[in-house]
Amino acid sequence: MRQLLAELPDGIEQPIVLVQHRHPSSGASALPELLAEQTRRPVRDVDDKMPIEEGTVYVAPADYHLLVELGSFALSVDERVQYARPSIDVMFESAADAYRERAIGVILTGANEDGAAGLARIKARGGVAVVQDPSQAERRTMPDAAIDVHDVAAFVLTSLADRYPNALRRAYGLGDLQRPPALLLEDIAKRRGHLASEGRLDVTRSARMLIQDFREGKLGRISLEQPDPR
Repeated sequence: MRQLLAELPDGIEQPIVLVQHRHPSSGASALPELLAEQTRRPVRDVDDKMPIEEGTVYVAPADYHLLVELGSFALSVDERVQYARPSIDVMFESAADAYRERAIGVILTGANEDGAAGLARIKARGGVAVVQDPSQAERRTMPDAAIDVHDVAAFVLTSLADRYPNALRRAYGLGDLQRPPALLLEDIAKRRGHLASEGRLDVTRSARMLIQDFREGKLGRISLEQPDPR
């Protein structure tokens, strides 16, 4: 991240949001100060309802999901996604919904698959998806996952969860609780046993399961042209 910030041209004024998996007890860390040494842009830890300003770098705080809204941020203590809070998927999904084709998602080095599904959401909304070359990453699991799934499996999952949340909740007996797509998918994976051995969402297996259930009519009578009412 430090190298990326150091090499960004001065003419780029878009706000930059950074999500790093941080230990829950880390609290206010030295990360913003370290990053500030690499850029002339102001670097801030995000507070709830903080307005989004051009030319500023924002860092997700430890033990909170960071959601991007139009013009401001929100913090959430919803369940962890793939053991992570903050979750890259949650941030990407909210940014995609708020800013659609103006959103740009970048996946760098990382040790799990968090971010792959959210990057697919950005791409599906017309935004730009960028992934670090896995061979250049210190830990290549995250960029490999983004490359492997965001064009197919994660796109299927996030599209279904976004367009048909009511049908999915009914089909898998999840009640009426409103859930962000990433958390809804984890609920379904737990119900169907589609978590990998490490307890994370098995994206490819879950996508195949949902496609098969749809073909067999198990998701009810839903139309590909008519999403669930909001």
